[in-house]
Amino acid sequence: MAAPANQIWARPLRVEPLDIITNQGIHHFKVEVADTPETQERGLMYRRSLAPDRGMLFDFKTVQPVTFWMKNTYIPLDMVFIGADGRIVSIARNAAPMSESLISSAGPVLEVLELPGGRAAQIDALPGDRVRERRPGR
Repeated sequence: MAAPANQIWARPLRVEPLDIITNQGIHHFKVEVADTPETQERGLMYRRSLAPDRGMLFDFKTVQPVTFWMKNTYIPLDMVFIGADGRIVSIARNAAPMSESLISSAGPVLEVLELPGGRAAQIDALPGDRVRERRPGR
């Protein structure tokens, strides 16, 4: 029998190291991995803060166009859309908290990395930059 959604959401997610390589150098993050429909639905909703070196990685397991929104998300976020080759496809910067406006990946992606709003600009992340995961199988 499956656990109720509120129990799934209450479980801590696996945290993995991840690097973004920009023209400024290598930037290290620790990211929670959302790799099930339940954890992806919850995302960073209801969080009140997110440290500068933290984020959430949505692993869709297949390459596809994706759309996000910020409903029930209290903090601004940067959404880094990542292709199958590990390169940044596009970045949605400072997505507005609590907005139901749709945010598109602007193309097929394998993953999406959510960072604190403004962090992508701080590290000078741009489309074409590389995201390197240090978890098994990546």
